[in-house]
Amino acid sequence: MRKSIAKALFNSHSYSEYRKLVSDLLKDDKSTGNEQSAALTNYSHLNETRMNRLEKTLKIPQENAQKLESLKNDYIWLVISEGWCGDAAQLLPVFDKMVAASDGKIEMKIVLRDENEELMNLFLTNKGKAIPKLIVISRETGGGLAHWGPRPKGATDLIANYKKEHGAIDETAKTDLQLWYLHDKGLSSQEEIIWMMLDLDKEEE
Repeated sequence: MRKSIAKALFNSHSYSEYRKLVSDLLKDDKSTGNEQSAALTNYSHLNETRMNRLEKTLKIPQENAQKLESLKNDYIWLVISEGWCGDAAQLLPVFDKMVAASDGKIEMKIVLRDENEELMNLFLTNKGKAIPKLIVISRETGGGLAHWGPRPKGATDLIANYKKEHGAIDETAKTDLQLWYLHDKGLSSQEEIIWMMLDLDKEEE
């Protein structure tokens, strides 16, 4: 695993580099990833708008910022993403704001799923390549400590229940999911990830 992580980190992007990469591709009507289609490009355009809005409106509550600042060890968040992914568009701005609130305790690096198959295969969800995936790495050892994703529990439950009732995920489910994220304001993800980080920090002492 350490070798796959090291390889991915070598080819990783900062949050601003990732945003620029996706934007530059969209100027040529392309999306990230191996597959190119009008639908994926359309999703990428939608995601640009979502991320721009979230960057302006998203807030990290003071109590969450204090918990992030209280971390005793230093970490890297290695995130697997793609520009067309709706969940990634909702969650990456949350991760970025959390990193900023951590007062230097956390650094985020982003890699594209299709360019990092070896890494992705280590972090499958129900045998699928669901993204985004946040991998927590010890800055001191370079080893992977834990992972989170592709969605917070509330969003995961919403999709699971919809699939149970309707048999498949369609555009209605996707709309319901985006509305869930809109109302949640990134709070569920913050809470789940912060508890994970505090638990890891105790183990690392």
